[in-house]
Amino acid sequence: MNEDPTGPAITLVRASGTPYEIGRAHGRALAAPLRAFLDDGVARLAHLVDRPLTPASLLPSITAHREAVEAALPDLAEEVAGLADGARISRDEAWLLQLRRELTGYSAVRSGGDCTAYARTRPGAPPVLAQTVDLSGNLDTHIAVLETARAGAARRSLVLSFAGLLGYLGVNSDGLAVGLNLVLGGTWRPGVPPYLAIRHLLDTAADTAQALKVLAGLPLASSRSLLLCDRERVLYAEHLDGELRVTEAAPGELAHTNHYLHPDFAPADELNVFARNSSLRRLAAAREGLAALPGDADAEDHFALLARPPVRVPDRGDIRAERTVAAAVVFPAAGRLHLRPGDPARSRTQVFTL
Repeated sequence: MNEDPTGPAITLVRASGTPYEIGRAHGRALAAPLRAFLDDGVARLAHLVDRPLTPASLLPSITAHREAVEAALPDLAEEVAGLADGARISRDEAWLLQLRRELTGYSAVRSGGDCTAYARTRPGAPPVLAQTVDLSGNLDTHIAVLETARAGAARRSLVLSFAGLLGYLGVNSDGLAVGLNLVLGGTWRPGVPPYLAIRHLLDTAADTAQALKVLAGLPLASSRSLLLCDRERVLYAEHLDGELRVTEAAPGELAHTNHYLHPDFAPADELNVFARNSSLRRLAAAREGLAALPGDADAEDHFALLARPPVRVPDRGDIRAERTVAAAVVFPAAGRLHLRPGDPARSRTQVFTL
């Protein structure tokens, strides 16, 4: 574990082999903190919801999601099994760690942030994907970076993770980067959590074209917008009730926050007016800030944009409120992830390279 005096600790986990072996290495590396996290109000979920919550009350939903993932992504289901065994937690607890966002569902009443993301490709300049990570639950206490290599495959993945997640955002050795934004709409149902879908894209797709084909075949559990960037193309794919809408630029630049942008989905948006105003402000700031950055902007230039308001969402001292718990700048062609844990205005940049 790397202790940074100006930011939370990041655990780097390097794991290779079968999916089960990768999961087991992940679990072993984080066994003590994952046990403590699970014991803190049922993986901190009890701190975030008003209804009574126990592991037993979550079990039917966990089982339904697990069965959907086992059918769609058996390799990642095996990795979850390895995570459980490596961390010495139950299989249901390991699945709970993957499903926290889906298990809490969504409310139309939102606070001031939930990720601002953008990406850009330009001729003669390195492609880049960057975003804040805005989460509730004080998850900057459980940040990890996973570097994974599956047996028999040349492709490697570098993934940002929180509290045992197999995936959140990341980049692979083919030069594909994936980020995400929460959007609210439709019916959330048992299926593949978007975090696991992102990990699957990084493990299986060489570029944005392949990633879109893979994504279209996944039964996603909940609404999200996924931002994809490779050496030549940037796009976001918004998901609502089993359907995708894709907006792309090749080359070009795109930004996304927390409201639907595609006209087919905008009428179904469930974001309340206050959160929507925040989302609109952050989107405008991201677009304006990105347009002002030169094509050869380095990671610190991007962090300067990610670390200033309204893009950066401050800590208001409420565990239920989303705040910026990390910021990432990814250079997909170089296989490099630059990360500032915690508040990006106060923490130092750490660099991870495939």
